[in-house]
Amino acid sequence: MQSFLPSLKVAATLAACLVSGSAFAYATGQSNYSGKSGQTCSSGCHSRSGTAPTVTIDGPTTLNPGQTGNYTLTITGGPGVRGGYNVAVDGGEATLTAGGSDSKKLSGELTHAQPKAFANGSVSFAFTVVAPSTATTLTLFGAGNSTNGNGEDTGDASGATQLKVKVGDGGGDGGGDDDGGGCAAAGGAPLLGAALMLLGARLRRRDE
Repeated sequence: MQSFLPSLKVAATLAACLVSGSAFAYATGQSNYSGKSGQTCSSGCHSRSGTAPTVTIDGPTTLNPGQTGNYTLTITGGPGVRGGYNVAVDGGEATLTAGGSDSKKLSGELTHAQPKAFANGSVSFAFTVVAPSTATTLTLFGAGNSTNGNGEDTGDASGATQLKVKVGDGGGDGGGDDDGGGCAAAGGAPLLGAALMLLGARLRRRDE
């Protein structure tokens, strides 16, 4: 009986480690959950039993080819103790780079290096995007977890967002308006010339 008790203790310890390993499996980040492939943080690593947070990506919506843009993913609300994220990009050969030690690159995407504590109701992760060398439209996919920090997947919640980034001229509305004004001015020049010619003809008739 005495030899059996240590075996039970070893088994219990192993079981506890396995459970803990499952609960913290995504504590150091995960790729392929940004929403780009249809999966988000609620698809496997965290439940949606908590209040869903708001996830936003802030940064420039237009870039020149080869230009570097600075972006921030922010998670607001939800359980609001710790947060994590995953960001991916689609369209062209754009490059993502983590903006600090709280993030890392994994399989070409960005994710948290460890859970980050909320402050004043939100948590943010900075990153950069290097635009491809040719004109295109990029889509940034971002998903964020708002967790209660209890080490379990229950009571947590996640949200997702997207941001379109136009690279190059792309035929924007501003350029179209400028071109339209130029065309209108050029089109009015012949009309003005014709009116002046008609006025000159009438004046000559009066002189005769």
